[in-house]
Amino acid sequence: MGDAEAASRAGGEGGGGGRGDEGVLAEYYALCAGGGMLAAGATHLAITPLDVLKVNMQGGCRFGLYEYFKKRYSDMLVDSNKSTIYFLSSASAQIIADVGLCPFESVKVRVQTQPMFAKGLVDGFPRVYATEGLSGFYRGLLPLWGRNLPFSMLMFSSFEHTVDFLYQKVIQKKKEDCSTIQQLGATCLAGYISGAVGTVVSNPADNIVSSLYNKKKLKISYML
Repeated sequence: MGDAEAASRAGGEGGGGGRGDEGVLAEYYALCAGGGMLAAGATHLAITPLDVLKVNMQGGCRFGLYEYFKKRYSDMLVDSNKSTIYFLSSASAQIIADVGLCPFESVKVRVQTQPMFAKGLVDGFPRVYATEGLSGFYRGLLPLWGRNLPFSMLMFSSFEHTVDFLYQKVIQKKKEDCSTIQQLGATCLAGYISGAVGTVVSNPADNIVSSLYNKKKLKISYML
């Protein structure tokens, strides 16, 4: 679908299929992951440095794995509609990303809401392990999935459908026939709309995650 299909076709034409396809797709997924890290990390750097590493990792996993799963599910579920592919791809990518994200989220929330807990990730990680053990890093995994899965599923699906709508109804040209400025404008507008939709849906679950991590605030303070 879209860019992934174009990458696959380019690999087939240039490398004779097989290994050529895999090489081109691997490079494409890496570029998506790198783009996700840059896009997510840049917006957080000036606001809260503690978020940078966490958001870079999440952005890289989310965007890179999304494109990977979108290609796989498109090949496996040939007769499925696009929304099904988008939902499955974004959910699969987010589940994996959150497993790696959860320890960083655990420390970040404690540092932001409990001023005396730690100064950052360096002293926060050993403090969480000392007070709660390994399970402390994954205490909020289920609520994290509850927050991020709806966000990602709606964000990616809204983005894909908005891009299609803009090219078909507004610009009324194929993407390949549009200028770089037109493509960039369509992508930015679709990203803005999809991000707003996802944020509205995920905000209640975000509050639940913060509350869950703060349940042991008094206990941790006494132990310090």
